[in-house]
Amino acid sequence: MLEALITPRSRDLGDGFLVRRALPAAERRMVGPFVFFDQMGPAAFHPNQGLAVRPHPHIGLATVTYLFEGAIMHRDSLGSVQAIRPGEVNWMTAGRGIVHSERTPAELRATGSRCFGIQVWVALPREHEETDPAFVHFGARDLPVLDEPGARARVIVGELNGAQSPVPVYSEMFYAELDLKAGGDFVLKPEYAERAAYVAEGEVIHGERRFGAGQMLVFSAGTEEKLACEAPSRVMLLGGEPVGPRFLWWNFVSSSKARIDQAADDWQHGRFPLVPGESESIPLPERPQKPVDYP
Repeated sequence: MLEALITPRSRDLGDGFLVRRALPAAERRMVGPFVFFDQMGPAAFHPNQGLAVRPHPHIGLATVTYLFEGAIMHRDSLGSVQAIRPGEVNWMTAGRGIVHSERTPAELRATGSRCFGIQVWVALPREHEETDPAFVHFGARDLPVLDEPGARARVIVGELNGAQSPVPVYSEMFYAELDLKAGGDFVLKPEYAERAAYVAEGEVIHGERRFGAGQMLVFSAGTEEKLACEAPSRVMLLGGEPVGPRFLWWNFVSSSKARIDQAADDWQHGRFPLVPGESESIPLPERPQKPVDYP
């Protein structure tokens, strides 16, 4: 059974680079600990174009970047410098505060490139919201793969069907890329309280209904859910155990509105650490009188 069906909002970041935001949404604020879900692209950059996200801060969350096409160079205030490519994972724990930038690598910017992927934010449990910031990278060969007739799932984060990702996490969750072959299917077991599937490419059949690219299916708890397809399709599977309600404003996630206020003030007055070698930054947007729930 479906608890909700989410159609993302689209936003153009410039140069024809579209972002589709599935979480948070009016239909569902979070799925397990996942508080934010963005599809980046697909986009084709001409020579001398590319992604150029200047340094910006985060608190109270972990970001997960995963690509299907292209490459992104990550730099952060810990001194991490790491390119990510398809099938790999960048997991950045913001905790009490981190600053990072994301850009198309110079060699791809010079020649032109494509970019297509997903970025999610995972809310940290309350006891870990102020943990030390950290960054880890794992290659495609480091991530476990579930091979089934007609389906292949790469476990990016957490545990799915007994396969455990090496990425260190702070709560029970799963996040996986599911590639369905023509005529294939995959059964999502009721292992977690909250589960969802996002159709990134192609079309899936659930029950008697068909769902196309750019739709997120949020499932009811306690039931097995079968996803099938007629043509090759790519689906992102996600969910886990709830960590409690969260407030989200700009790049900040917290169980406390006052903590978001403090983070905003810290960024405005230069109290966050800097990204080595970067002089630009994204300014704090105009703030409401107090942090509000994300609409």
